[in-house]
Order: sequence, then C-alpha cells, then structure tokens
Amino acid sequence: MPELCRFLGIVISMYFDEHNPPHFHVRYNDYRAIISIHDLNQLEGNLPARVRGLVLEWTEIHQQELLTMWNTKEFHKLEPLV
Repeated sequence: MPELCRFLGIVISMYFDEHNPPHFHVRYNDYRAIISIHDLNQLEGNLPARVRGLVLEWTEIHQQELLTMWNTKEFHKLEPLV
C-alpha cells in the first residue's frame, strides 16, 4: 500500500488493487478511516473531527491527482498541508 502523504501524524495511503468507489485510507494514531475521493464522504472508520477536517482540506487540494492515481495506478508522493 503506497503511502501518498504524511503530515501532522496523519498518514494517507492507497492500495494498488482496490474496489470501487475510488477512495484512500487514513491512519492517525489508533484511528483508521476510508475516504471517498469523489464526494469526500467517510466510507468506513472513525477520525477525530479536527483530523477529519484536515484530511478533507488536503483532499480538496489533491482531489484530481488522487483520481488520476486511482485510475492509472501510478502512485507518487503528494504535498502535505502547510
């Protein structure tokens, strides 16, 4: 599972061979979640509200890149929130 980004203790990753809808995985301490790339809904898991807000802010910035990676399976690191 390639790690796409790491910031403020949040780790964003995406599996190579995943099921639809397009999504990515988030780890933060003992919390885990799956976030939809298209509509930014939390599909599974649980995150603290502050962390979820940071992840959604990051996703809005990188949404198109995430969709491209999902479709092409050509993964690369993405910039963290600054």
